Amino acid sequence: MIINNIVHNNSLLFKGFLVSGFLSLFMLLSSFGYTQTAEDEKNFQVCKACHTIGDGKLVGPDLKGVSEKYDEAWLIKFIQNSQVMVQAGDERAVKVFNENNKIPMPVNALTDDQVKGVLLYISAGGKLADGETTASTDTEHDGSVDLEVAEETTQLIAEMKRDGQRNMSYVFIILIILFVISLFDLVVVKVVKAKWIHYIIMLTSVIIIGEIVFVEASGLGRQQYYQPDQPVWFSHKVHADQNQIDCKYCHFTADKSMHAGIPPVETCMNCHAQVKQGKKTGTKEIDKIYAAFENNEPIEWVKVYNLPDHVYFNHAQHVNVGKLDCAQCHGEVEKMDQIIQIPDLSMGWCIECHRTESVQFATNKFYEQYTKLHEKFKNGEMPNVTVQNIGGDECAKCHY
Repeated sequence: MIINNIVHNNSLLFKGFLVSGFLSLFMLLSSFGYTQTAEDEKNFQVCKACHTIGDGKLVGPDLKGVSEKYDEAWLIKFIQNSQVMVQAGDERAVKVFNENNKIPMPVNALTDDQVKGVLLYISAGGKLADGETTASTDTEHDGSVDLEVAEETTQLIAEMKRDGQRNMSYVFIILIILFVISLFDLVVVKVVKAKWIHYIIMLTSVIIIGEIVFVEASGLGRQQYYQPDQPVWFSHKVHADQNQIDCKYCHFTADKSMHAGIPPVETCMNCHAQVKQGKKTGTKEIDKIYAAFENNEPIEWVKVYNLPDHVYFNHAQHVNVGKLDCAQCHGEVEKMDQIIQIPDLSMGWCIECHRTESVQFATNKFYEQYTKLHEKFKNGEMPNVTVQNIGGDECAKCHY
């Protein structure tokens, strides 16, 4: 009775408020799709976090010659918002996305002219083109600048993932609110007379909520872009790149055991008995190693790459028998300060590798038992032998 009086006396005001609420929520919902996932840097500065010009692949592909490889109109759209093109099914965009471990490129709020300036900058090999200006005009373009920007790569990716998860949560909550408001108005208040508005809102909410639930459920047990803080600030870039320490010096069981292994304090002390100060952290972090060694306590490193409990993975099988390089699964670790999980480690990702990765069939004694395949290989019936050909897509290989 009270509700009826309110609606009768203030129907126009209430109706306007309700409709405005619907519109505001829809506008708020739509805005999440265009949220920037990285700091609002200008022009090429944000590109430098993931790309090089002529120095090889970083997180994304080397941009040298990109203007010759793709037409300008396509590049402009892709640079401004690559994910829109990927979701729309653009063949070239999907191919680039898949070739780079499905790492989404952040939205770039650049005009067409600004993107053209970036492309001229790339074509000039990382130097300012005549008549064009980029953010680098205020900064000396030298190796120290490139290194500083490259060090932000892992943080950029982690922030992209955090933004995506945060926005997904917001969208989920807003859609539930929209659904409840629409249902309440349809059944109880009945301010909005056009029932089709309620049906559209409710149907859209159910579809998107269902998709979010499906995506989150399918990702259970996986943690792409996981980047935990470690008890000691350890830089793979310093150790693996600058000092050229081989991966298996520290992860010495990678070719012998199911697990790659985490080095004990004694391994650290092999070098740090002499190296007592770091260029970036001084003595603060290295002192933690000395404290652990003197107290005979292990350093409790946090494992980054994890698989669900129902999945079996053997490092020795892949490293020793499969002859895989560490970077094929872990990415270019030597360019990371703080380690981060790059691939999603999904079943699809593993199976795709098994279907495309050729094994060293002719020279590896492990495969001598496959006599029929050897005959086909020698006769030229099979130009190469993949992991799939030797049973790499059988369920029991990884699940038993």
